Amino acid sequence: MSGEASAPGASPRAPRPGTQKWSGTVAKKGDRATKEKTAPILTPVGEAEPKNLEEYQCTGLLDTDFAELCTRSGYKDFPKVVTRPRPHPTFVPSASISEKLTVDDQRLSASCSLNSLESKYVFFRPTIRVELESDEKSVKEIYIRGWRVEERMLGIFSKCLPPLSQLQAINLWKVGLTDKTLTTFIALLPLCSSSLRKVSLEGNPLPEQSYHKLMAPESTIAHLSLRNNNIDDRGAQLLGQALSTLHSCNRTLVSLNLGFNHIGDEGAGYIADGLRLNRSLLWLSLAHNRIQDKGALKLAEVLRPFELTHTEVVERRRLLLEKGTPERSRSPSTSRLGDSKSDREKSQTGGLSSVSLVDKTDKTQVVKAAKGLGKKKEKPGEVVKKEEKSGSGQLSAQGTLKKDDFKASKGKVTIPEQKPTKGKGPKTGVREKRSTLLESEQLVAETTETVSPLLEPVEHRDGKVFMPGNKVLLHLNLLRNQITEVGLDGFLAAVQYQAQFTQANSTSKGPVGLLWLSLEKNCFFPRCPAYATIQELMLPRDPISKAEPREEEALAPST
Repeated sequence: MSGEASAPGASPRAPRPGTQKWSGTVAKKGDRATKEKTAPILTPVGEAEPKNLEEYQCTGLLDTDFAELCTRSGYKDFPKVVTRPRPHPTFVPSASISEKLTVDDQRLSASCSLNSLESKYVFFRPTIRVELESDEKSVKEIYIRGWRVEERMLGIFSKCLPPLSQLQAINLWKVGLTDKTLTTFIALLPLCSSSLRKVSLEGNPLPEQSYHKLMAPESTIAHLSLRNNNIDDRGAQLLGQALSTLHSCNRTLVSLNLGFNHIGDEGAGYIADGLRLNRSLLWLSLAHNRIQDKGALKLAEVLRPFELTHTEVVERRRLLLEKGTPERSRSPSTSRLGDSKSDREKSQTGGLSSVSLVDKTDKTQVVKAAKGLGKKKEKPGEVVKKEEKSGSGQLSAQGTLKKDDFKASKGKVTIPEQKPTKGKGPKTGVREKRSTLLESEQLVAETTETVSPLLEPVEHRDGKVFMPGNKVLLHLNLLRNQITEVGLDGFLAAVQYQAQFTQANSTSKGPVGLLWLSLEKNCFFPRCPAYATIQELMLPRDPISKAEPREEEALAPST
């Protein structure tokens, strides 16, 4: 019994100390391991992250700054900054080189080691590719492709991107943006250099489709690409409202790429509504979408005279009444070009200010009135110069009225001067097209700053008010949609109107309408009469096609 008792008693006693010691050791080691992992990696890095980032002063070298900020933020493995390879010139291998390549290919095929596999997939590793200026130091463009950019990484970018004084473009392709990180990215843009004008967010579908925030009135983005983002009619509605509404308008965006999305007729209608009062967008691509005839007709409608809605007519009358307030009479308006002497006499007897309706001989009264309104003093010679300029009769009465009225609202008495026309002369090829676009951009900037689109000259027909249409848009791409000959007829009418308008106003300076229209790969026969007519009308309007004969003449030997 004692042996039997001692055996069970000994057996529990022997393992008990070992078991307690083993379990205690495991518990202590587990606690120690947890503390070691939590303390140095999570807690201190999270607490010290803002302090460390603020203490570091960026040098303007992206590779150095980005690596240091990532290290301070606790990243052990982070993307490297590499220079984007430039296209190499045409290379013709010699016989010796070709033989050497063949031997190398045989060696590679014979040995498929781990190192060779890794070298083949170096391109797919997360990197930040940069394009440098000619000095090989300043970063001009940034390309991030195929790896997720989170909120914490955007915080690092907010520190290392602002010192890049020559940064012009940011391209984010499939980086897993969310509506929250997009908001953070938009807040980062004003911190960057003023030279940053191009943003490309392709392959980043968002649940709320909040891309319109990039086109806010205070945005400085001039070129925006939103391809392949699954934007549907709801997202197109937000983008159309960002282009223009009755009371607000984007004045900086020059090009917008909405290709490879899911925009249908309804969405195209919203984009067309945004183009009604937008006078800054020059380039629009809606290629590879789902637009049919209804949406095509909506887009074509804004390119020729269209009827104002009741709300737009009311707003136009309100703006005209504001122009008729005493602020209108603060400057000697050149609207006298279209007013007869009898009209000026009636206006003077009606109690209007003599400053805006003064006769050319009453120059001293102009100076006195300008002084009485707290304006800057002008010399009589300047007023004489203004009167001589205003009597030239080269501008229309209504257009000049708007321009001077806007200047009057700023409280300045200015002398209208004709600016030298750019882009005229024997320019060829892409240079001519580029000069045309630059001239149009400058002209668009001037008109959008001075005149509301609702105050453009209108036409009254059958009790309705018609605007002349959007002639600022130069490039429209509707490749690979679902447009038939019905929608094609709408664009034919728009192109015919713009061609007639350009021919009738060939000597005037101003927007002329579409220079390039792409309707290929839609649901109509390429040889249909309407499409052939559109091509004939657009061919002489294309700057590149007009430049080809000039190049041939320049290359031809002189006889």
